[in-house]
Parts: sequence; structure tokens; C-alpha cells
Amino acid sequence: MRIAELFYSIQGEGKLMGVPSAFVRVSGCNLRCVWCDTPYASWNPEGQEMSVDRILGRVGEFGARHVVVTGGEPLIMPDIEPLCEALAAAEYHITVETAATVFKPLRLDLASLSPKLANSTPLYREGGRLARMHEQRRLNVPVIQSFIDTAPLFQLKFVVADPADLREIQQVLGELRRWRPEDVLLMPEGTDAATLASRAAWLTEMCKQHGYRYCPRLHIELYGNRRGS
Repeated sequence: MRIAELFYSIQGEGKLMGVPSAFVRVSGCNLRCVWCDTPYASWNPEGQEMSVDRILGRVGEFGARHVVVTGGEPLIMPDIEPLCEALAAAEYHITVETAATVFKPLRLDLASLSPKLANSTPLYREGGRLARMHEQRRLNVPVIQSFIDTAPLFQLKFVVADPADLREIQQVLGELRRWRPEDVLLMPEGTDAATLASRAAWLTEMCKQHGYRYCPRLHIELYGNRRGS
């Protein structure tokens, strides 16, 4: 599969925030989020083809016990299933980060599901072609439910840009079963500390009102928005 980067860092988001982890970032995505913070793995995919064995070897060099498979979109990679099998056989804790538009039965420990809201749609690029494609694909409730039903542990992580996004979040949650408020993470959209801070106040109040988790972006606070962090 095509790999944009392999690195060792701190998990910056979600239920395992703060855990030292090896990150395997695949290159390629079936969506085109307008605010994507990894365009080198989606809008303009970069990287090199790597076999599962080579990826496993590189991961082993870090000495981590937690591995995060992210992207891009891991679920569209042809070797995602053998990669997760190999990581599981090596007794790693596996988090797979996905927009949950495609389902495959994977060996994983945490399914980090990030359904894309309407705020992700690129409205005015290439005459609207990408906007139409993205809008058709960005939300797949049956796929989200399949991950919830089969994963040992899951989280629902929503990128929030405006208080009005709550209505769409509630609509999505209303179509899903078997989740608890503490499984829902609300993360401010933004890649700089000032933007994140400006959204933190009203977003934390939203979480307090509904029992959801506030999800900061720890890696940006620690390292800024740069590759390999």
C-alpha cells in the first residue's frame, strides 16, 4: 500500500489521547474535506509503496505497543486487512482511524470513526465536481453502524466548525444504535492554536450540555500542525 509517512509520536485525539504510538499514515482518500489537515494523503497523495512486512519492520523500530493506522482513508487500501492481521499477530494495540464510509472486518482494538459533516464539503472547487463526489460519499450510516456493532471499542469523532453543526450531529446519532454519550467526541476544526482556542469555550459548553467528550488536538498544542507529529 502507499504510505505517506511512518512516525512515532503522542496520540493527540480521542480516548487514547496522550499514549505514545507509532503512526502508519496511508496515502489516498475517497473524500476531499475542504479543511483536510493532511492534503499530502488526500488532495495530493504522496508517498511510496510498502509491503506489509516492511511496514511491520519499520513499526518495530519505534518500540511502541500502540499503533495508529490513519490516512488518508485506510479502508480503501487493498492490504489493510493483512496489515491489521500482522499487527495483531505481533500483539500491538491497533487503532484504525476512518471516515467510516467503507466497511471491512478488521482486527483492531479501537475503531476511531470520524463521520464527515456538511462543513467538510468543498463547495467551489473544479466547478463543483469534487463537492458533488464528496457530498455523495461523506456519510454512510450503515457502515458506521457496522463498525459500532463489531469493534471491541469505538469512538465517534465529529469535527465541529460552528455551533450549528450540533443539529447535524444529533441527526446522525439519531440514526445510530448502541452508543453512549461518552463515545461521542466533539473536536474543534482548526490547525492553529488561536482557532482551536476560539472554538473551545462554546464547544466545551456543548459537551457539558449533552454529556459528550470534548476532544482537544494535543499534537497541535505540542508540535504545531506539521508532518510527523
